[in-house]
Amino acid sequence: MPVASLTRTEAEERAALLSVDRYDIDVDLTGLLEGDTVRSTSTIAFTASRPGTATFVDVVADVEAATLNGTVLDLGTVADGRLPVPDLAEHNVLVVTAAQRRTATGEGVLRTVDASDGLVYVWTTFEPDEARRLWACFDQPDLKAVHRFTVLAPEAWTVTNNSAPESIEAAGGAARRWTFAPTPPLSTYVTVVNAGPFHQVRRRLGGYDLGLYCRQSLAPVLERDADELFDLTARGLAWFGERFAFPFAQERYDQVFVPDMGGAMENWGSVTHTDAFLVRSVPSYRERSDRADVVLHEMAHMWFGDLVTMRWWDDLWLNEAFASWAAAWAMAGATEFTDAWATDLLDSKLAGYGQDMSPATHAIRGDVPDVRQAMANFDRITYDKGEAVLRQLATYVGEEAFVAGLRAYFAAHAWGNTVLDDLMSAFADASGRDLGAWTTAWLDRAGTDTLVLEGATLRATAPDGGVPRPHRLRIAGYTVTPDAMTLAGEAEVEVEGAVTAVRLPAGDVHQLNAGDRTFAAVRGPSLDVLRARAGELPDPVDRTLAVTTAWDQLVKGELGPDPVLDAILGLVATEPSPAVVEALLDRALQIAELWASPAAVPGLLARLASTAAALADCPAHRTPALRTLAATASSPADLALLDAAREDDVDLAWRVLARRAELGDDVHGAVVALEERDPDPEARFSALAVLASRDDAAAKEEVWRALMVDRRVPAGSARRTVVGRFWRPLQTAVLAPYPDRYLAALDGFGSAGLLGQLGLVRGMFPYALLDEAFLARATAAGTAEGVSPTVRTALLLGADLGARMLAARTA
Repeated sequence: MPVASLTRTEAEERAALLSVDRYDIDVDLTGLLEGDTVRSTSTIAFTASRPGTATFVDVVADVEAATLNGTVLDLGTVADGRLPVPDLAEHNVLVVTAAQRRTATGEGVLRTVDASDGLVYVWTTFEPDEARRLWACFDQPDLKAVHRFTVLAPEAWTVTNNSAPESIEAAGGAARRWTFAPTPPLSTYVTVVNAGPFHQVRRRLGGYDLGLYCRQSLAPVLERDADELFDLTARGLAWFGERFAFPFAQERYDQVFVPDMGGAMENWGSVTHTDAFLVRSVPSYRERSDRADVVLHEMAHMWFGDLVTMRWWDDLWLNEAFASWAAAWAMAGATEFTDAWATDLLDSKLAGYGQDMSPATHAIRGDVPDVRQAMANFDRITYDKGEAVLRQLATYVGEEAFVAGLRAYFAAHAWGNTVLDDLMSAFADASGRDLGAWTTAWLDRAGTDTLVLEGATLRATAPDGGVPRPHRLRIAGYTVTPDAMTLAGEAEVEVEGAVTAVRLPAGDVHQLNAGDRTFAAVRGPSLDVLRARAGELPDPVDRTLAVTTAWDQLVKGELGPDPVLDAILGLVATEPSPAVVEALLDRALQIAELWASPAAVPGLLARLASTAAALADCPAHRTPALRTLAATASSPADLALLDAAREDDVDLAWRVLARRAELGDDVHGAVVALEERDPDPEARFSALAVLASRDDAAAKEEVWRALMVDRRVPAGSARRTVVGRFWRPLQTAVLAPYPDRYLAALDGFGSAGLLGQLGLVRGMFPYALLDEAFLARATAAGTAEGVSPTVRTALLLGADLGARMLAARTA
């Protein structure tokens, strides 16, 4: 049935009318053991400020019964996912029973069957407004209420919820009833029910009862990683609790790793993660770092998002940007991943720059007239530029004042809803600075400023031609000799307006934005030296900044692929950080496959293979080096090295088979043998990735159907791998039909099932096979009337990046 998207005006009107006291929600999952149906009865106690008026409750399910204050409601009035609720009293009790049979698509709920053992698992995720698909509720963030869940589930299942279970009782019929403690006041989108025959590990650390859950087939992997995950979780809870002067407000904190999820979700007290984070082979340093980043990102939401919640989705950026900033902050300050800001620059911040220079950019604080538009804002501006702007704010006011402002904000607004002005006022009070102009300049304008150092003058330009934003940054000066670059001095600079006179520190060359504290493109006469000798800089962030500045020049057509690849491989040769090296190798591979001309691709891949083979002798970098070699090898010597290394590394073995299939080898027998010995319950998708690598029409068609028609490739690393192997460079003839088939398939992507869809819509853009005609068609599709905002963003961003790649290939 058609489903309405709640508008901001409707939400404001409903919030002015209603105050929700509590939800008592009974959920019956027994129908999911062998079927597709979940049933719920939602009992909502609420008050109305104007008795006699009407409202509506959200429910995108089959309503079976409904009463208001004992009076039966007319179910024939249900329309557009809404049940009208007429003639309100001052104090009301609404009871709605509903059934949801659409449980296989990831829209609010997903029922999955582990193909390796036939066991069934169920998980829910509700951001931004999908709780309404499971039970009736007032599904908007500013109607927070206590939730109490009672769940009937098959007797072999374990159920997780935001709170700890108060009782677990036999209920007859091979079922058990789980009754959970009432939650604190929460928005509907951060509630959760997960269930299945989970493997569970629990531990008490730092005063908390910590739990980890996964499906049974991944129990050995979870047991392998449990110590690290518990330690990381305890460190994060301690760090945030102390820094925010507000300890996490309940004893129990669970993390549930579930199949076929595209990311993670910050449910209060019970975070849900994709089980792709339970890496089946021995994880690389970067895989561990990436997982730590997500664990801490979701944890930060316990304060920013769950404890204190935005009033409406126009402040979604603040929710996600804060969690991204806080995760990197905690990683650098409380974990072994002290290089977090360097890897953040290489991954997240570069992505933020990329979208900000495209037609898909928008102001950080954008107009969100309805929830449908909010979904499109789960993008690089919201997460990555927003994170960088918060880091600049912390630099602008000083970290001490920034943290003091956060403490005051949490203390004043705990369990409530806020708007941006509430937070900015807290920062202004703590720092003594008027932040009104700063807020407008940074949050209400799109695009990236450019800062150019010309002698002792710093010139700033804004992309819209207006007054540049205020920036606070450092300039580092280095003395250069044939053997070394040595830090000679630093200067703190505040940029106000188009021209700023600076007192340069001593040194022969100067790095603008040292420490990477602001969000800006930087240029100056020292860039060539910094790029060529990046490895000699003393700090990993500054080394990375020298190379990412070159990447920015590549994207903008100021440098070709060759000098940027030179800079990356030059830094790889000396960089000690394993996470930075792995990220740099990924960037190098992107240049070779997507930015270079087709004629240059084989030579660049061979060059990268040579670098990777040499790097494989370094224990700290062996895993990413071998993985890069597996993506680039073509010589007998390189392939022999890989064949020897893959004997005790199943993940590497799959990568080698995929490369051999791409090169035209017959690997069918090896694939069958490897799938039989691979303990990964999703090994069949590794085999599918090998199939995707073949330059063969039938193979491509089979993989296309699995990805885009049947959509049976689970979200997460399995899907990313298959997508990456499908679009192989130089396979132009066999891939020729698929760019237009991609555009046609987007009509089937709606606005629901957010986490599951984003990976396909964005990941399947055909960067490997571009021409101007296709880019024009993609742009037209992205600007067509009625296109989903999520699809529009993906197409406009993809077309812009594709045009930049095409320009680099043909330069």
